[in-house]
Amino acid sequence: MISEHLDLGIKGRTAIVCGSSKGLGFACATSLARAGVDVVLNGRSEAALETAAEKLRGEIGRPVRRVAADVTTPEGRAALLAQCPEPDILVTNAGGPPPGQFEDWDEAKWQTALNANMVAPIMLIRSTIGPMRKKRWGRILNITSSAVKAPIAVLGLSNGARTGLTGFVAGLARQAIKDGVTINNLLPGPFDTDRLRSVAASMARARNLSAEQAMEEMKAANPSGRVGTPEEFGVACAYLASAHAGFITGQNLLLDGGAYPGTL
Repeated sequence: MISEHLDLGIKGRTAIVCGSSKGLGFACATSLARAGVDVVLNGRSEAALETAAEKLRGEIGRPVRRVAADVTTPEGRAALLAQCPEPDILVTNAGGPPPGQFEDWDEAKWQTALNANMVAPIMLIRSTIGPMRKKRWGRILNITSSAVKAPIAVLGLSNGARTGLTGFVAGLARQAIKDGVTINNLLPGPFDTDRLRSVAASMARARNLSAEQAMEEMKAANPSGRVGTPEEFGVACAYLASAHAGFITGQNLLLDGGAYPGTL
């Protein structure tokens, strides 16, 4: 683990990690907590959060705060920020909209996607960046998608919303860094999460395969010959949140095992 070999310089800092009851969000929270950060877990399910908090507490040996709230709503964001009004580190994260075809996406579906994957993160940033700039230290990380670099047609709702967030923070990142606040995006490709396994199961049903066969096909299709582990993702998040990453801002870190074929 990175925290065993390198002091990230963030012990005692506070962090909000959205969507952190499981998957990549929990991996980010775990890596930050291992580095000595006081992490506030967030998700919609109290039961899932309690399980995640107990698992993390058992590893790090100290209590872990949690807030069950839907941050796509103003009320949910207010409840979360009431527990941690001035985090040093903010990790935004929300599940992507469902796949589909352009003709099926009416205005309501677009509004839902934009609210969850663009507007809600921006509102959280808006509420937390001021105190960060006053303290002259802060880290904001947005978990988006590899589809920002290589759009996937059936994920058009996600492509649009996440790219909108990326465009917005690109400008803000260049303004905030003079005050010691960095803003970067993490773009996951295939990682071994419940979501990926559900996609594999869906693919398996459509092609009369076993779920294991579908997963093996996914692995074989990646240049690495495998899918990523959540811990790998969490460590990348912790590094960008660290004291050593103060000269990195406005960037989109692609974690996809080399699947994107471009040079930029």
